[in-house]
Amino acid sequence: MQDAKFERIEEGKALPGTCCGERSDGFPFPVFGEEPCSCGERRGSPKSDPGPLTTRVGEVVRVSSEWSWADSWGMVKSRVSAFRMNYAIPPGLYAFGEPTKESDVLVTANYKLTFDTLRRSLKGLQAWILVLETRGINVWCAAGKGTFGTDELVRRISETKLDQLVNHRRIILPQLGAVGVNSNRVQEKTGFRVFFGPVEAREIQAYIDRGYKKTREMSTIKFSMRDRLILTPMEINPALKRYAWLAAGMFLFFGLEPSGFLFKPAWSYGFPFVLLGLIALLAGAFVAPLLLPFLPFRSFALKGWGAGILAVAFGVQFLGIPEKYDGLTVIAAYIFFPVLSSYLALQFTGSTTFTSMSGVKRELKIGIPIYLGAAGISLVLIAAAKLKEWGIV
Repeated sequence: MQDAKFERIEEGKALPGTCCGERSDGFPFPVFGEEPCSCGERRGSPKSDPGPLTTRVGEVVRVSSEWSWADSWGMVKSRVSAFRMNYAIPPGLYAFGEPTKESDVLVTANYKLTFDTLRRSLKGLQAWILVLETRGINVWCAAGKGTFGTDELVRRISETKLDQLVNHRRIILPQLGAVGVNSNRVQEKTGFRVFFGPVEAREIQAYIDRGYKKTREMSTIKFSMRDRLILTPMEINPALKRYAWLAAGMFLFFGLEPSGFLFKPAWSYGFPFVLLGLIALLAGAFVAPLLLPFLPFRSFALKGWGAGILAVAFGVQFLGIPEKYDGLTVIAAYIFFPVLSSYLALQFTGSTTFTSMSGVKRELKIGIPIYLGAAGISLVLIAAAKLKEWGIV
């Protein structure tokens, strides 16, 4: 499905920036690669848009495995910005291809990238897709938060009248959603038996062909270097936005003189420190996630600190900081910036398969006081260096 602006909107309302009204199927934006409509006009070739599927329970929106340019661009934006927080589709039932009463029912989240990844993997199949309301969050995270859960699944099965649509009583859920769903309770409430499918959507066809049985490989989360690389922009982008304020603070600090603020020392002394901070930022938000399995220690905080101390040591020498700054300032750099890397690496825990909620809470409980303490000590040291420069101490 394609939304011209990829914004999550309430069912029955028009697209922002368009005058499209509510469709008869309740789905408020185009599907099958349509261009945005104009005052009720729907555009799209018949080949790519066969229209909704008429069933015994009413019309069901039909989707394909094809991705439009807008779908691909939406994937990119959802990977690099907070755009992902609004990248969702309406929950409910969808038809993939020409499903029948015997076709499988696949359950997923309403995060659009998750939905798009699923439908792209179903080429050659005919299936029903039941989308749960997860508030635009992917299956794994939503299962942990409870939105991809038993109650929501039971409710959607009932609301879509799934028992009238298919003859079998079998639904296939992603394995990563298992933590949020009580399969016994779902069967008691709805009569549908829950099958937890493979970890990756691309394995669904093979899983069905094997008689709904998984191989060891289908049940294993690999989380390769490529997978980690894809996720790093989501760490780097928000970190850069916050770092802009820190960089401004460093320019301001180094430009302060008894006579006021001077631009020349602000640039001359502030810029190398800003670059050193960027090196530390990339160490924590890019290098640490990329080399996660190879860095020593189990703790993400320690992995990030290790990557940070090496990166900062290189940056300090490369930028000639010991020759240019007071010793107290150099010490402050060695304290603060590796801790910055550690903090950013700790943020990656939510994207990995290497940790647990209890482990994250434990690291935060220990790490936050250390981070605050290191920041405080660094601030005292550079303040003392500035006062020393002014001849006050």
